[in-house]
Amino acid sequence: MTKYTHGAVEGEKTRRCRWCRHTLAAKNGPGRKAEFCSQKCRQWDWVSRQRAADLELSENELVMTRDELDTLKDQIFVLHCALTDAKTDLQHERHTKDSLREILNWLIDAAEPVAAASLTPSLRP
Repeated sequence: MTKYTHGAVEGEKTRRCRWCRHTLAAKNGPGRKAEFCSQKCRQWDWVSRQRAADLELSENELVMTRDELDTLKDQIFVLHCALTDAKTDLQHERHTKDSLREILNWLIDAAEPVAAASLTPSLRP
């Protein structure tokens, strides 16, 4: 089964904002291709690169608060549990419409916080 991301065409690489990773609208015609979805994202990318240079971080390193890391780990753990539960529940031979809806709702409830997570930069020096 071939999977596509929303709005993607087979064989075409989806362009994403360098900062927030949202999908960029396809642009045909002259000029450079957009790297950011907004001026805000362009600014945060610049601030981030300046801060990384100040802290002498490489391209592959980042700084985040312990609270942000713990929250993200907790959200991933809940999603992992939901996936495990769903796999176990789906091993039963027969499912009612309501049981499938319950499994799907549990997965959606676990996935939404992870999908909505935003790791925004701190303004602290």
